Amino acid sequence: MAARAVRGMSAPPEVVFSTATDPARASAWLPEPLRGDGSPAAEISGEELRARWADGDDWSAEIRVEPADSGGARIQLDLADGSGGSGPDQLADEALANLVREVADNLQAG
Repeated sequence: MAARAVRGMSAPPEVVFSTATDPARASAWLPEPLRGDGSPAAEISGEELRARWADGDDWSAEIRVEPADSGGARIQLDLADGSGGSGPDQLADEALANLVREVADNLQAG
């Protein structure tokens, strides 16, 4: 099943994207099957602020970060759960909530 979650943030798009694609931080927000071994996303397009992670044919996640009003960011996460499990919408929402926390931690640390 596939799900999409969208959320706005007051952080700059570049900060959101760099936090999302940092292998050390990705494991804190991506769903368990996509956390991997700390290696970077399978596909990253820094120009488009887009990244994709995949675990074979079962799971995949794609994130897009776009500029929003007042210097903030709009985050869109498309999550595909090939396992047939229930609740991909909730899982996508939880993943974005975890990413928001990681971005906030990243901003406080630096």
